[in-house]
Amino acid sequence: MRAPSFWLDSLGPLPRRDPLPGDTTADVAIAGGGYTALWTAYYLARAAPDLRIVILEAEYCGFGASGRNGGWASGLFPVSPARLTRAYGADRADAMQRALEDTVDEVGRAAAAEGIDCDFAKGGTISLVRTPAQLRRAAGPGLLGADEARAICAANDVLGGVYSEHCAALHPAKLVRGLADVVQRLGVTIHEGTRVLRLSPGAIVTDRGVVRAGTIVRALEGYTSGLHGHRRHIAPVYSLMIATEPLPAAFWDRVGLARRETFTDERRLVIYGQRTADDRLAFGGRGAPYHFGSRIRREYDLVPGVFEALSRTLTELFGIAPAITHRWGGPLGIPRDWFPSVGLRDGVAWSGGYVGDGVAAANLGARTLTDLILGRETALTALPWVNHRSRRWEPEPARWLGINAGLRGTALLDGLSL
Repeated sequence: MRAPSFWLDSLGPLPRRDPLPGDTTADVAIAGGGYTALWTAYYLARAAPDLRIVILEAEYCGFGASGRNGGWASGLFPVSPARLTRAYGADRADAMQRALEDTVDEVGRAAAAEGIDCDFAKGGTISLVRTPAQLRRAAGPGLLGADEARAICAANDVLGGVYSEHCAALHPAKLVRGLADVVQRLGVTIHEGTRVLRLSPGAIVTDRGVVRAGTIVRALEGYTSGLHGHRRHIAPVYSLMIATEPLPAAFWDRVGLARRETFTDERRLVIYGQRTADDRLAFGGRGAPYHFGSRIRREYDLVPGVFEALSRTLTELFGIAPAITHRWGGPLGIPRDWFPSVGLRDGVAWSGGYVGDGVAAANLGARTLTDLILGRETALTALPWVNHRSRRWEPEPARWLGINAGLRGTALLDGLSL
């Protein structure tokens, strides 16, 4: 069976770690095997080497969003600065933004320090303005002119752009798989092929046994809805991607992205892309439907209509119709108020709800969890997302109707604003 993303496929056959052999104990037990789980184990093991840490993963480390995402380590936060300021004040809102921006560099620093070659390239990110309606929405300080924007990414019909230095392109599967190897060398126990069924203060129940621990960490992101009692905590919404064949030097001479800047545009329905280290375009977008009851199934990873739309969009952007070598998708986690959170209550810690911006945010969440678990009061534990509680999603069928109506409405608005 082919790996569930271009990134994972490019690594070749992946070795599997042994499942949980039965009941056991630990100091910290972590549900999940992606960035949040592994970075939390990493910083805990570095700070407190004597801790017994156990990670429990249903498939293999990086199987979920950490091995399938667009490879943007960005300082983006899904809540707007204005909304964050209204809720928490300007100082705390600024602190949240600065912490995320600093985290982009921390991901690169930690990867380099541990010898993880994940094709990290901090070229920044550009959001292209390509229609008059987009130009009106983007008008303001920081808007690049057409020539300046095209110098970064010479897509078709560029009228301007908004650039931020706070983003790096990387190979997400190299990062997550390398991180798993690092934490294992630090003494962390990883059990793959072990599905978490429920968690509570003091214990994680799996299909292979029970792990009892003083601190339980939920790090399941879009898969949170599969836990007993968590169906309405996080909505798993699918994002899909394609990757082209390696493109010739003449294409890149024309288009740019010379520093591997990531790119999007100002349409409402999110698209995202990067130039890979081997000169492909890896390109994705939202638009796949939410599935009734927060169901997650492998067949939902592949939606031919969305892949066709992504290919058309690449042609629209760059005037090419390249061969597509890989098509894939997967669920990301969206809380009801689109506000990511990290926290620790009654011995149960969590971090997630990143709304698709988790490559860097998971690292920040993990460092914050480390401080919370070790009882340290720091600048990270004072950030506004700490112990934030989103209200639960509506029960079905209201959830299905609302999310899918929102997706369709967003696409319709883009069509009307040409």
